[in-house]
Amino acid sequence: MNKGKYYITTSIVYASAKPHIGNTYEVVLADAIARFKRQEGYDVYFQTGTDEHGLKIEKKAEENNQSPQEYVDEIALKVKEIWDLMDSSYTSFVRTTNPEHKETVKRIFKKMLNNGDIYKGKYEGLYCIPCESFFTNSQLIDGKCPDCGREVTSVSEDAYFLKLSKYVDKLKKHYDEHPDFIEPISRKNEIYNNFIKPGLQDLCVSRSSFKWGIPVPIEENHVIYVWIDALTNYINFIGYDPKNQDDSKFLKLWPADLHVLGKDILRFHMIYWPVILMSLGLELPKKIYAHSWYVNNEGKISKSKGSLNYADELVEIFGVEALRYYLLSEMPYANDGLISEDLIREKVNSDLANNLGNLINRTIAMNLKYFNGQIFEAKNTDKIDKDLIDCALKTKDLVKQKMNTLHVGDSLSEIMNLSRRCNKYIDEKTPWLLAKEEAKKEDLQTTMYNLLESIRFIGVLLQPYMPKTSQKILDIFGLKESGLDTIEKFGYLNNTNKTKEIEPLFMRIEKK
Repeated sequence: MNKGKYYITTSIVYASAKPHIGNTYEVVLADAIARFKRQEGYDVYFQTGTDEHGLKIEKKAEENNQSPQEYVDEIALKVKEIWDLMDSSYTSFVRTTNPEHKETVKRIFKKMLNNGDIYKGKYEGLYCIPCESFFTNSQLIDGKCPDCGREVTSVSEDAYFLKLSKYVDKLKKHYDEHPDFIEPISRKNEIYNNFIKPGLQDLCVSRSSFKWGIPVPIEENHVIYVWIDALTNYINFIGYDPKNQDDSKFLKLWPADLHVLGKDILRFHMIYWPVILMSLGLELPKKIYAHSWYVNNEGKISKSKGSLNYADELVEIFGVEALRYYLLSEMPYANDGLISEDLIREKVNSDLANNLGNLINRTIAMNLKYFNGQIFEAKNTDKIDKDLIDCALKTKDLVKQKMNTLHVGDSLSEIMNLSRRCNKYIDEKTPWLLAKEEAKKEDLQTTMYNLLESIRFIGVLLQPYMPKTSQKILDIFGLKESGLDTIEKFGYLNNTNKTKEIEPLFMRIEKK
């Protein structure tokens, strides 16, 4: 059943360096949500990509004796390679150096200028090059950038400004009328109370002190500053154009159903992005989810700070599926998550090797031993059987509920709880004892059926988080179907299905 479109985006990665594990978490998170929505029956369009202009990139290219375009070409390729390595099922990978995007950004700037929402003035303030951000004196910590702790530079130059102040009341009205627009609510309240409620200063939206950017259409010694260039990727790459709003793709997909982004750029998406859309006369996205950070012993993992963990290095140790599992399961809904090699190893061993892997290995081995892989439908059902069946059906409902409220880590915990319940069920039913008595054969068949059907539930439910593991589990039964409609009822497997031997899904990883 097609439930209609679902348009989901990540923020676009700044192409200043190879993406770290925090950037990678975001695309894996969005991928899990996109895959889940496909399971529910939505026609999903999933967009991600790279943000490729700005002073920092101009300087990095110079340090590497490259042109800025050569530099971002290399970084964009690295980003895409890591996104593909992590099995991201994106529909579109976009780049802001795309010629059509650049022309559309110019037309957007001109339209906002003609609307009276952009004007020319003079900017004087403090600027952090690594963070590409402006700050006031009061926002600095010990005279340095509050985000990365580096020196800031005094800037004074002619610039164009966006009239944020003009839209304060309209922004307040939207947030008051749409309390679920931003999640988690704690982040929305912080920015609403600290920035929007007191009133907004107009935003500098052009720079004349560097060249690597999209030129302002009426004054080419100015470049359009990063936020208009980067934020409009969400509409430009699905067909928006101020000169022609009849594009069927844009009309089908916009407004976005969900923007997934880090909490450090929520302010820009809560203030600048809605104002840009209001100026263009477009609807606002339906929901923005600002996820937390992964931190290590040095604090936030950051390209600017130099404290880095890279996905490709971690994949070499743990594999893609295990790394996806850790990233998705260990990030709380509204708080930061911890990451280290030791923590990943501990989680993989306890949840994937000892719990899930052990369940599947011993269940399949028993079914092959007792029934040569044949599946017999359940006949004698007692209270213990019913408890397991209820747990499987309840898990399906809990996973749906938690995924639809963006509690992704909690939803994955529910699946692992079902696996633990299956392991407990084996201990309760003692199939190795039932197998010794011919009179208990039907009880044994029922026990194995309930275990195998519960494992099938786990296989279907794991699809958004661990797609290859999910398919390996379904392959045990010769099944391809992984839609949520296949677990609406307990009892999908029948005697035409047969289990086959498989290699262990997960092995314990010992510390070297």
